[in-house]
Formats: sequence, C-alpha cells, structure tokens
Amino acid sequence: MLNEEKLEKRLYQENIVKSAQKGNTLVVAPTALGKTVIAIMLSAKRLEKYPESKILMLSPTRPLVNQHLLKFREFLKIPEEKIVSFSGTVPPEKRAELWKKAKIICSTPQVIENDIISGKYDLKNISLLIFDEAHRAVGDYPYSFIAKEYIKTSRYPLILGLTASPGGEEEKIREVCKNLFIENIEVRTERDKDVRPYIKGIKVEWVRVKLPIEFKKIKDLLEDILKEKIKEIKKLGFTINKPSKKELLKIREEIIKKNGKDFHSALISISLCINLAHALELLETQGLETLKRYFERLERSKSKTAKKLIEDSRFLRAIRLTENLSEEFHHPKLEKLIQIIKKEKGKKIIVFTQYRDSSMKIVDALGKIEGIKPVRFVGQSSRDGDKGLTQKQQLEIIEKFKKGEYNVLVATSVAEEGLDIPKVDIVIFYEPIPSEIRSIQRRGRTGRGEMGRVIVLITENTRDEAFYWSSYHKEKKMREILNSIKSKFSSRMEIKQRNLHDFLEAKYYIYVDSRELASSIPRELINYGIISKPKKLPVGDYIIGENIGIERKSVSDFLQSIVDGRLLDQAIRMKKTFKKPLIIIEGEGLYTKRDIHPNAVMGALISIAIDIGVPIIFTKNEKETASLIANIVRREHEKDKIPQIRHEKKLGSLKEMQEFIVAGLPFINLTLARRLLEKFKTVENIFTATEDELSEVRGIGKKIAQEIRKVVSSEYIP
Repeated sequence: MLNEEKLEKRLYQENIVKSAQKGNTLVVAPTALGKTVIAIMLSAKRLEKYPESKILMLSPTRPLVNQHLLKFREFLKIPEEKIVSFSGTVPPEKRAELWKKAKIICSTPQVIENDIISGKYDLKNISLLIFDEAHRAVGDYPYSFIAKEYIKTSRYPLILGLTASPGGEEEKIREVCKNLFIENIEVRTERDKDVRPYIKGIKVEWVRVKLPIEFKKIKDLLEDILKEKIKEIKKLGFTINKPSKKELLKIREEIIKKNGKDFHSALISISLCINLAHALELLETQGLETLKRYFERLERSKSKTAKKLIEDSRFLRAIRLTENLSEEFHHPKLEKLIQIIKKEKGKKIIVFTQYRDSSMKIVDALGKIEGIKPVRFVGQSSRDGDKGLTQKQQLEIIEKFKKGEYNVLVATSVAEEGLDIPKVDIVIFYEPIPSEIRSIQRRGRTGRGEMGRVIVLITENTRDEAFYWSSYHKEKKMREILNSIKSKFSSRMEIKQRNLHDFLEAKYYIYVDSRELASSIPRELINYGIISKPKKLPVGDYIIGENIGIERKSVSDFLQSIVDGRLLDQAIRMKKTFKKPLIIIEGEGLYTKRDIHPNAVMGALISIAIDIGVPIIFTKNEKETASLIANIVRREHEKDKIPQIRHEKKLGSLKEMQEFIVAGLPFINLTLARRLLEKFKTVENIFTATEDELSEVRGIGKKIAQEIRKVVSSEYIP
C-alpha cells in the first residue's frame, strides 16, 4: 500500500509506528522529523489490518489540510478520488457523500464536529484518527470532543497525536493526554540515537543589540504612566509582580470574576496597562515605525481605553516623539538583520517576526539589497487595511520559495505550524518569543540535510531577554515533564480505550438554531445521546418534540434585552409559538452585571412568568444548561423521534383562542389582550370599538388605539 519508491522510511519513524500500533500515542518531535510520514505509515498498517475501514486526519488550518492531502496521495497506492479533503467551503450534503466513498479524509476539526453533532455521519468505521498539532487539544477546541466521540463509537479505535511541543506546563500536557486518551508517548529530539543519522544538528547564535538613547525618552514616558496605573490597581487589592501582558490578562479575569464596587475603574486601569505594556514591547523589540502604526490605530479607535490614554499629556508626548523620530531612527535589529542577510547572500533564509507591521518594514528594507528576493508570508485574515493572503497565494509563495524565485521568506506565526516549507540554511528570529511551542516549531525549519543555523536577535536589557529565558526554561521543563509522564504510561495504563465514561448511544433528536452551534451545548448533548439538527429557527433556540420551545439567554443577553426593549416581545412570540415555552437564563451576576436597577430586573422576570406565562429556569453555565435540556428531552421523546417544527402553538380553550386573536393586534401583549376582553367582553366588540373607547383601557394610549383601528378598518390589498 505504501509507495516505497517515493517514501524514504527512517529507523526512528519505523520504531514509532511499531509502538503506536499498540495504543493511543502522542508523538512529540521537532518540525522536519517527518511526523506526517509516521501518520501515513501507520495509516497503511491500519488499512491493511481493517480493509473496510477509513482514516481521518485532522489539522487546524486549510493549508495544512491541503498539504496532508497531497502527501497521502503521493505516498499511498490508493486512487486519488478515495483520498479527500473537507473544509467549511464544502457544503454539508457534499461532505456526507464524499465520506461514504472515501478511504482517507483530511479535514479541519470544526467541520467534523458540526457534522457529528448534526448526525451527517459517525466515526464507527474509522480505524485511525490522527490529530495534527495535537497541543491544541485543550479547552473547548474541537479535538477534545471528536476524540471522545471516536472512542465512544469506533469499532477499532486508535489515536495518533502529532506535535512539535505540547507545552511547558504539566497541567496542559496532562490535559492534552487526557483529552486525546493517550496511553503512550514517543519523544524524539536531534539527540536520540535513531534520529542522529538523519539530522545534522542546529547551531544557535544570539546577536545582541543596544536600545538607542533616542528611544529612552519614549520608554520613560510610557513606563511612567504604566507605574501610575499599576499603583491604582494595587490599591484596589490586586497583586502585580511584573506587568507582562500574560499577567495583566490574568488580573483582568480576576477583576471580572470579583465584579465589585470598583469593577469599572479597575477594568479601565488594567486595560490601560495592557495597551501600555504592548506599546513598550513594540518599542523595545520592533522599533519606532511599528510603534507609530500602533499609536495611529489607537488614535482612530473609539474605545474608552484609547480615549483615556490619549487624554494623558505624557502619552501624547510619546506619540509626537515617535512621529518625529521614526523617519530618522530605525531599530538596531533592522540594521543588524540587513548586515546578516548581505553576508549570507545565496542562502535560503526564513525571518520570523511576531508582528505584521514589522514584516512589511523588513521586506521593504531587504528588497533594496542586490540579489535578495524577499517575500512576505502572513495569515489569511485581513486587519487595518493589511490584506491577508488567500490559501492559494500562500501555496504559490511556498512553491516559488522552493524553486528559488524568492530566497528570503519573512513570516509571521502562520509558517510555524507544520506547513511544508522547504529546508532552509538559516532561520532568524527577529525577536525571541516566550512560547516553547513556537520556538521549537521555528527552529525545526533548518538543519535537515546539513548543519542548520538559528540566529536570535535580542535587544539588551529589554523584554527580549526575558522572553528568551522564558522560552528556554519552558522547553527544558517540558522535556522533564514528558519523560515523567512517559515513564508512568510505561508502568501502567492510566487510560482505557473503552468505557471511559458512561456513554449513551444516540437515542433522541432535537432541532437547534444554527447559531447555537457556536456554544458547547450541542457537543454536551451528544454525551446524553442527543443529536442536534441545526436549522434557522424563527423563534427559540431549541425545539423538543411538538410542544416544547426553549429560548436560551446568557445573563448579559437577558439584561441587554431589557435595555433595548426586545424582551417582552420575544417572550410573547415564544408563548404564541409553543404550547410549552421555556426561557433559560444562564450565568451569574443578574443583579450586578449591568447598571440596571434590581427592581427593573425583577419586574421583567415577573412580567414574563406571571403576565405572559412563560416559565423561567436559571442555570450556572452551558454544561448545566445541556444537562437540563437533556432531562427535558428524555421526558418528552420516544427513541429516534424527530420533532416537527411548529410556527404557532395549538390553541385549546375558547378563552385561549380569544386571547390569541386579540394579542395579535399591534403593540398588544397578553396582559393588554386580557384587559381589552375584560372591558369589551367579545372579540367583535373590540374590533368595532372607537379610538376613544379603546383608549379608556389601562396601558392603551391614543397611538396604540389609532394603530388598532387602522388594522381592523383598512382594506386588505393582496
């Protein structure tokens, strides 16, 4: 099945494949050690063992999906039409058709997740599930949900996770292993015996530059404001050890959770600190041109934080100084980079930078050097007038770089994750990064066929040095943690493939508004055996059986509905549409989250429950909401019964029908309908009443009376 003429099998790859056949395996190896080839070799073994089965390979981006598709077609003797790719651009019905015929499917995870939730297909015939960039299997990322579904449903489950680095925190590594049901870890580095013959090693050089004196004035102004704001936050009882962006973001989460009396002022202060820390990072690591662009974006911004910053005279001085100096002074890194590139003419080089603004400046500067053909390589999203690259454009650039039409690739983080960028002679970090994952991914671009070189540009006594040591220590710690976890896996199986949870077979079907797929609730419902059929619902978010309609509102949504006046109208529509309507209010802080008087909130709740007659249930979070919905479904449904969408509820008694008709008049809710019927006794009397007579009813003014008369007396024009 393997195309032996094209595929070069390496000893360490064969060793890993042999091990991975025994149980769910996480492969941790630097970029360029051929992790995709390991996946292809293991796929061939599984298809030989289970000829009727399929292989599913998941990757986080479309370019990676496309790359894996081409590799599978190149290295396996399987008809091309049997190896397919899925993404959001392929319609769901087409995906379901392709799934039936395919042997190997390469896809983004979001697509598979949505198709499983809506019951388009299942994973029972998948004999190998591959997770590329497996370090993403944390939190709500779809990898976790898909792995769980796979272990639950597959006839012959086997998982293979691939990553250059699962991270430097033990908790995160364990979370990845737990979410992917990992039983075995295979770690390889350039130092391993079975790897050494294929890798020539990497020489790392640190090139230090000094921050110009001219930058110091701007730095002092920004640091002065930052220190002042940190003092304000400390006075409110929050501890800040070092004002890094990561720590500041953590404190912001703390402030939001506490939600106390100083909530707003604390939140503004922390937002100011985050902006200032970012400005300082740009100044120290990127230069005045990049900082100037950031200041311009802040000046255009309408946010309260930006306005407050610009009101500060020190910040305005920093802006003016940056504008005046940016033409004359460049960051010394740029000069050093130009020197290195000139010296290394004729070599293939990748320059990594975190910032798009810097990538533009670098390409402009390198383009002026004779013999240097630089190209900018960024992601697909567009921002602030900077248009991203399409997938097609990205692939074209990589192809031209391979052929030598470009010899310097200036890339942002998009080139870090596994893209098939050819071997290069030198990798240059324009700045160190505090992420061991990204650092390992970047380094892996060199040193494949001969000794590789990595050059790291560092500005002395700045964040650059802190970032470098942060990455270094995280990587070292990661290796220790991996070895520790691996030894535990070797001594005992911590995770079993079957019966990990009390899984249920899918028994029930409900309709869900397609916008709800963004929440975790449809994923949670799968665990209760409930398939959510996505549909654009005119009223409500969930429909259960023929009678029940549920509107889910977060606390924030509920409060906003009070402010903009939509709430009662939505509740009335729920009452009209469903025999058994229900509103779920999800989350905490109903009386503290917004500047709305508690009496107004209580009044809205009373009006919905008592006047309109729609019950309300409160839940803490999405998980609890899913549990509540699952319990309602179980009570209402028989096995495999698909509900019918009803747009109006069945009306029972004469009283209900009379109320229903009158409540259909403009601006008339159920409460007003009852008042009208109590006064006029019959629907006919209401329809023939004059404006003055209608205005006598409490809650109906002249304008509403006019609208009622207009509706009942105007000629119908088809």
